[in-house]
Amino acid sequence: MRVLVTGGAGFIGSNFVRCTLATRPDTEVTVLDALTYAGSRANLAEVADRVRFVEGDVADASVVAPLVAGSDLVVHFAAESHNDNSLEDPSPFVRTNLVGTFTLLEAARRHDVRYHHVSTDEVYGDLELDDPTRFTEATPYAPSSPYSASKAGSDHLVRAWVRSFGLRATISNCSNSYGPRQHVEKFIPRQITNVIDGLRPKLYGDGLNVRDWIHVDDHNDAVWTIVERGRVGETYLVGADGEVNNRDVVRMVLELMGRDPDDYDRVTDRAGHDRRYAIEAGKLRSELGWRPRYETFRDGLAATIEWYRENEAWWRPVKEATEARYARSQQVLSR
Repeated sequence: MRVLVTGGAGFIGSNFVRCTLATRPDTEVTVLDALTYAGSRANLAEVADRVRFVEGDVADASVVAPLVAGSDLVVHFAAESHNDNSLEDPSPFVRTNLVGTFTLLEAARRHDVRYHHVSTDEVYGDLELDDPTRFTEATPYAPSSPYSASKAGSDHLVRAWVRSFGLRATISNCSNSYGPRQHVEKFIPRQITNVIDGLRPKLYGDGLNVRDWIHVDDHNDAVWTIVERGRVGETYLVGADGEVNNRDVVRMVLELMGRDPDDYDRVTDRAGHDRRYAIEAGKLRSELGWRPRYETFRDGLAATIEWYRENEAWWRPVKEATEARYARSQQVLSR
């Protein structure tokens, strides 16, 4: 199989490439990545000799069309994905997440290529902390940031291309991924690297916002499960029953790293900060038989901490600039 992985030099995409080469060694992998700040060829250094790499923009049809034409499958990870950045400047999110998806869909339609679209649970908005329900495939969309709105729009494009043109496509909406090679601007690696540097972790607002965490290896295993066994035209929610609020995540990071669990600072909450995400992944499990490898969030978090401890050379070059950017926008609150 010839697989085109968009965003394959980013966090989830590069781990997907590794997963693919390890579990399906006969697969020919091409990576298309624009190498924005969140993507790096260093993420693929260990497998570079087994991957064809193309630097380019998913919104550029002249780049996309020949790559899709030479593929049997497109797995579309490429996205602008950081909520804070979307509040500062939404325009890259519209271009990459909407125009980029449209460009790929048109190429996949023209060449009759199987397409899988990687999306997010954030398209559903959020739930109240005391709401007993979870998101399902039937939950109405209610995005609350430019990022989640652009991802919601891209999901709708995929469904329209399936219905209008018969595109062979599936969609996965996943909960919050974490694990190796995640940019230090993101919540979990930011806390881990702060503790490594002897700094106090930073917690938005009251810290009670709940996320449904899944290790990136489990996420990517679920994507392959959907590609190989999922029904064309269907959406599958991906989650590992990992609901934990942000405060408890910070406390767990501190505890696992040998620090006082209360040794953190609270900072001003961000605008439109969703309160709770929760995934009901029953369809994925019952229809396709998928199960996560990491049985608990704590197990996956411990493995992630060890990776960041052992790979300082990977994250160190961008850490200082990331913290400087946060310092300009955050205000420390009283405990």
